[in-house]
Amino acid sequence: MKMDYKLGDKVVLKKGHPCGTNEWEIIRVGADFKIKCLGCNHIVMLPRKTFEKSVKKYLGNE
Repeated sequence: MKMDYKLGDKVVLKKGHPCGTNEWEIIRVGADFKIKCLGCNHIVMLPRKTFEKSVKKYLGNE
């Protein structure tokens, strides 16, 4: 199923971040996704295909 992700949406990824959390906020959407760790504010840029494969749970814009 293809999701429509928007800026500010929060997701849980399959792999945890070294800081101890696996919750991320989407801060850029396009061919690439830029996501920010909600634990330590680290920013990572991923290709769309990689990002969509690694999403475990969609939390919405809470």
